Amino acid sequence: MTIYVDADACPVKQIVERIAEQYGIPLIFLCDTSHTLSPAYGEVRVIGEGADAVDLALINLCHAGDIVVSQDYGVAALALGKKCYCIHQSGRWYTDDNIDTLLMERHLAKKARRSARHHLKGPAKRTEEDDLRFAASFERMVRTALGQSD
Repeated sequence: MTIYVDADACPVKQIVERIAEQYGIPLIFLCDTSHTLSPAYGEVRVIGEGADAVDLALINLCHAGDIVVSQDYGVAALALGKKCYCIHQSGRWYTDDNIDTLLMERHLAKKARRSARHHLKGPAKRTEEDDLRFAASFERMVRTALGQSD
């Protein structure tokens, strides 16, 4: 098993790094050329620029049983199709049961943004509670992927 992180603008990189190291799981951060990462644990793969270059590289690398950390619903859908575990930076697990709804919500939000009649607020500022919630959920996912019970 390997943990892959869509690391462009990912606010939970240090949490993922800490838990991956704690469990001794290989960790790969993928980012484009406009980001500089230097984790103490894991490796960084810098992918050439392009609209979806990092996303496509991540999907090409992951395999069944791997864990993918991404805020991109499209990446999550493709990773689920490869039988990976997937988690959002909020701690929400992407599953076969919720991905279609999430993709539809994304589509409708994009449509509303284009209409100019609707102004959607961006995400709220990240809090320590958000980080704690993500850490607990991510560690539960790691334990599940390893076949360990809580």
